[in-house]
Amino acid sequence: MDDYLHKEESYKIVGILYEVHKNLGKGFSEIVYKDALEYEFTQHNIPFVREKEFTVNYKNTTLKHKFYADFVVFDKIILEIKTVDCFNNSHYNQCLNYLKIAKFELAILANFNLISLEYKRIVQSKY
Repeated sequence: MDDYLHKEESYKIVGILYEVHKNLGKGFSEIVYKDALEYEFTQHNIPFVREKEFTVNYKNTTLKHKFYADFVVFDKIILEIKTVDCFNNSHYNQCLNYLKIAKFELAILANFNLISLEYKRIVQSKY
């Protein structure tokens, strides 16, 4: 398990995801879970940026449309929060796009809309 990407950081993030789900349960909007996660990250002194803005470069220009990742944690992990019935391809693709433009290797996709927390680690090798 030595090749488990960002093992310690992932463990801390997932622990906080479970803590938030344990306390709030399912049924709230995404913004409530994001507020709770921001609180927990701050309490645990975990570095994060909420609604991190990313731009897309195309050839020799920066495109007008910007992307906003829910969180960038530890300056290397994208964290995307959902409240959906189940993950679908657009959720995975969103994370892959964020990884590509951020030049990161790991995203965690979390769904708070179920009785138990659902999360997926999405790994993309560096370019």
